[in-house]
Amino acid sequence: MATRSNIAYRTPEGKIRSVYCHWDGYPAHNGEMLRRYYQEARKIAQLIELGSISALREHIHYTGEHDFDSPQEDVTIFYSRDRGEQLSVQEYDDIPSWIDDMEEYAYLWNGQEWLVNDHGRKDENGFPVFEIVEYVVTDEQRKQIGWED
Repeated sequence: MATRSNIAYRTPEGKIRSVYCHWDGYPAHNGEMLRRYYQEARKIAQLIELGSISALREHIHYTGEHDFDSPQEDVTIFYSRDRGEQLSVQEYDDIPSWIDDMEEYAYLWNGQEWLVNDHGRKDENGFPVFEIVEYVVTDEQRKQIGWED
């Protein structure tokens, strides 16, 4: 069964640009993948603008053969580019409306680090609660799934 997530960044105009990601949405995978390999605004925008993701990986672009059925091991698999489906990128006016429409985990690039919202969690005022991905994933979890620092 899939652990779904959304991956997003805030535009200069304050909008939230977001895409769906089907597999491995939990922080020890997608969160750690984003933290390690997606730290530049340009690369994050490229990731989002290619639309919905089947599986997040280290790289966006590929060399040689790569498609939905035969992907390169370290290249992100997109529904639009790699499977020929319609491009799907969502845009929201604010964080609460994005979270209300999200999956199990929501990842937001704040310009400096990745934040995660777990299953739509909100504070007592109804505003989404985020944690810093780096602090959510434990060293033990990183070891268990083979992340080496």
